[in-house]
Amino acid sequence: MARAPTTSDPFNAIAEPRQRDILTFLAEAERPVAEIVDELRMGQPSVSKHLRVLLEVGLVDVRREGRHAYYRTNPAQIKAIHR
Repeated sequence: MARAPTTSDPFNAIAEPRQRDILTFLAEAERPVAEIVDELRMGQPSVSKHLRVLLEVGLVDVRREGRHAYYRTNPAQIKAIHR
């Protein structure tokens, strides 16, 4: 049976290499989008797209402070997938 699209399936989201890179980077600490862009040398629109997918499948959480968004991994969801 085929998997659901990446936007609704955490396994497909993790299978995407750039999304795995983002998850690995966020595992160290909560980060703003600009820091992810700089560290991973990706365009801001691309990072935002990948973060949106990761957020939709529950692998990351976001905290907003004014105009800034800070992303972090969701350890409970990642642990459930790991099992």
